Amino acid sequence: MRFAEIKAHLSRFRVGIAGAGGLGSNCAVALARCGVGTLVIADFDSVEETNLNRQYYFNDQIGMLKTIALKENIYRINPEVFVIIHQKRLDSHNIPEIFSGCHVIVEAFDGSDMKEMIIETVQLKMRGIPLVAASGLAGWGKSETIKYRKIDDTLYICGDESSEVSEGLPTIAPRVGMVANMQANVTVEILMNLR
Repeated sequence: MRFAEIKAHLSRFRVGIAGAGGLGSNCAVALARCGVGTLVIADFDSVEETNLNRQYYFNDQIGMLKTIALKENIYRINPEVFVIIHQKRLDSHNIPEIFSGCHVIVEAFDGSDMKEMIIETVQLKMRGIPLVAASGLAGWGKSETIKYRKIDDTLYICGDESSEVSEGLPTIAPRVGMVANMQANVTVEILMNLR
């Protein structure tokens, strides 16, 4: 299949991105480059200088809301993508409304409590919608430990599932990018199997 055909197929679908930090910003950019038709991005945070080591933002965007900055960056890459943004802190009440109509949702949160919350919310309130989550991306090296696991037809996990972020084991661009692009790749695979 040629890229034009892949792009035409992917342009029919809507993907939700829950969080616009390291995982979310890099995954959204990868999906935009592939030609996904609509991206629904939700985050409440602003770009900080400390984000630039792993997130898809630029120095002149410091202080901007992440959703606005990311939408701007995506349009510079692929103006054909329709980007819907929400400047909100996600919770179990607003997730079903914000990501209504999405064919796949990508979990891109930092905290394990938020990861658990979105998994439970999507599985209970949005039955049948695939969720591509991440777990274990701190540090550097150990590329062979990063993998993808299909839990069932609606839950996929990308990462090493063990490395936890700490002061001595921060998140930095290479592993964050690997996991974010793995999430994008799993998302594309799911969408390519939809008719």
